[in-house]
Amino acid sequence: MDANILAFDTSLPHCAAAFLCDVSIYKMTEDIARGQAERLVPLLEAVLGHSNADWDSLDLIAVGTGPGNFTGIRIAVSAARGLGLGLGIPVMGVSMFDTARWHFGVGEGPSEIVSLPAPRGQAYVQHFRYGKPTAPPSIIHPDNLPNDLQYPLNTVVIGHEAEKLCVAGRGSHWQEGSVDNVAENIARAADRRWDYGKWEPDPAAPLYVRAADAAPPRDAPPTILP
Repeated sequence: MDANILAFDTSLPHCAAAFLCDVSIYKMTEDIARGQAERLVPLLEAVLGHSNADWDSLDLIAVGTGPGNFTGIRIAVSAARGLGLGLGIPVMGVSMFDTARWHFGVGEGPSEIVSLPAPRGQAYVQHFRYGKPTAPPSIIHPDNLPNDLQYPLNTVVIGHEAEKLCVAGRGSHWQEGSVDNVAENIARAADRRWDYGKWEPDPAAPLYVRAADAAPPRDAPPTILP
């Protein structure tokens, strides 16, 4: 059964939304690094309004869960949970790894490595087997790869610095590039799962790979008087 899906993401320096209904989709993206919390709901309303849809017409909320900006991920996931609870509809989290898999059209092969850009020239990587992750994602540096890096036979490597990772790990072939139209790809990935029942209706949760880039305060804490 086709679902009316509202998808959005703020894990990157943007506010992106898409509404998928049957085979038609309408999407909007604002490139902003700050103020996403204030812009998200108006953007969602604009996407629905353009499609002559409303909140009550939705069957599913799909939200990007990262990895990406910590604050941005929390904004989107919190909004999705609140909307799902208020509307009484399920919420599906879609990671950027799954978004990339849909974007590159790799299918559900026996072995796939998905690579995403990470801060300081690094890469987030995750291995998939027949469309399912085999382990939590990790973070590596494409210019300083482990000496014992090995992939299973017929591994496809896609995404950020895919050629380097493929050659080093002896993958079979690679597709390099970045994911665009993030909200649209989240919606289409969610739609595929919805159609095939390949998801569990657990609450969407942020996907964090690295620790927060937070420095301790420079000033001494205030003295607490008795």
